[in-house]
Amino acid sequence: MAGGMKTLAKETAIYGISSILGKFLNWLLTPLWSYMLVSQSQMGVVGLLYSWTALIIVVLTYGMETGLFRFANKEKENPSVVYSTTLISIGTTSLFFVALALLFLQPITTVFGDPNIKAHYVLLLIVILGLDAFSAIPFAYLRYQKRPIRFACIQILNVVATIVFNLFFFVACPWLAVKFPETFAWFDIRNGVDYILISNLLASSIRLLLLSPQLCVKYVFDSKLLKKMLAYSLPLLVLGIAGIMNQNLDKILYPYLSTEFDKMDQLGIYTASFKIAVIMVMFAQAFRYAFEPFIFAKNKESGDGSRTAYSEATRYFILFGLLIFLVVMGYMDVIKYLLKSTYHEGLRIVPIVMMGELFFGVYFNLSLWYKLTDKTRWGAYLSIFGMAITLAVNIFFVPQFGYMACAWASFFANIAMMLASYFLGQKYYPINYNIKSAATFLALALALFAGIALSHQYIDNVWLRMFVSTVIVAIYIAAVIKKEVPLREIPVIGHYFKK
Repeated sequence: MAGGMKTLAKETAIYGISSILGKFLNWLLTPLWSYMLVSQSQMGVVGLLYSWTALIIVVLTYGMETGLFRFANKEKENPSVVYSTTLISIGTTSLFFVALALLFLQPITTVFGDPNIKAHYVLLLIVILGLDAFSAIPFAYLRYQKRPIRFACIQILNVVATIVFNLFFFVACPWLAVKFPETFAWFDIRNGVDYILISNLLASSIRLLLLSPQLCVKYVFDSKLLKKMLAYSLPLLVLGIAGIMNQNLDKILYPYLSTEFDKMDQLGIYTASFKIAVIMVMFAQAFRYAFEPFIFAKNKESGDGSRTAYSEATRYFILFGLLIFLVVMGYMDVIKYLLKSTYHEGLRIVPIVMMGELFFGVYFNLSLWYKLTDKTRWGAYLSIFGMAITLAVNIFFVPQFGYMACAWASFFANIAMMLASYFLGQKYYPINYNIKSAATFLALALALFAGIALSHQYIDNVWLRMFVSTVIVAIYIAAVIKKEVPLREIPVIGHYFKK
């Protein structure tokens, strides 16, 4: 049993670190694009296209990744037949999607309703989607085979390839065009969106090539098995669509709802500024991967009930998330230079989105109740509930308030899902969460944030503002250590305080 837990912890760490590292490296492309794209409208185009990508990829895989895990682990099913049937199914539907989309390329382009969206952008995106949807299955099979090292290496290589191609087009090519004008006469920095999509297409092709050993299998198609898999997987599609719509619906709807003349410019500013707030998501993921194994290991050693461990994990998650919020807001004078100055007006959304993402992280932690009680339909209900709020706030307020309404829509949807999940969880799977601690430190963090905001408003000297922010962050850390994390209980450090 101990060996199984050790293996689980090791694989979790590998999957987690590779996922976080991949997201972080990919996140670094946004600062590059903000400086290299010739206009905010191009950033808006990129944000809009990739929001659609996130949605369509969920539709194209239609829950079959989870279905693969479920049926490959059934005693009555042959894992290789399950895998080959899934590959054939996803491969067929992906090819059909690409062919159908190419056939109606011009009408699809027109649906975007913006002259900045060109037909060849959509063409490149269609091919990328087809490749990524098909690659998702051999990727999932690597996890079933318990091959985390190969999984992580391919994932990281895919991101590195994307970055390398972007650096080639945006950094190397401008220099080479000056040195070798005849050879690089084809290069035009105004075609930045083209280069972003081409970089993605090349990286996706390389990933599929790296996954080719997983495609060398005996292909057997079991239609009866597929029907059972679809019956299991399609309900997950609803959950997946609702979840991804909560994250991307604002960007998808913005061009249709905004009444501004430069709507694509505004979308570009919102997209870039939103990426700064995604720091919360990455750190939240890092916390879960690093801290949860410790919590469960400690719970097992101490003999306490698992519900206590769940409560403790959520408590520390909130404390850590609020610290990240204060650090980002406190040092915004430095962080803002990740983006070109023309995007800085959008940074006012960062505290709203970051706090909303913190609530979403808490919601994710709370969601264990419907997983442990086999009431997974509630996951779909809550996601649809959140999507309805996002949709309503965007429809009613984007025409008047622009992208600020998008930020508040995300905030209200996440906090509503968090609260609904908490109250439902207390009914079906009661856990004694430390609400007093969460409320106290949320209030403290908001009060300290007000201090940061006032210092930015009334103190002109940047270094003095950063000093004030450092003191404010230190106050929060001191309060957490004094009230919630006694030094003697911290691993390694606590050893010296026990002496």
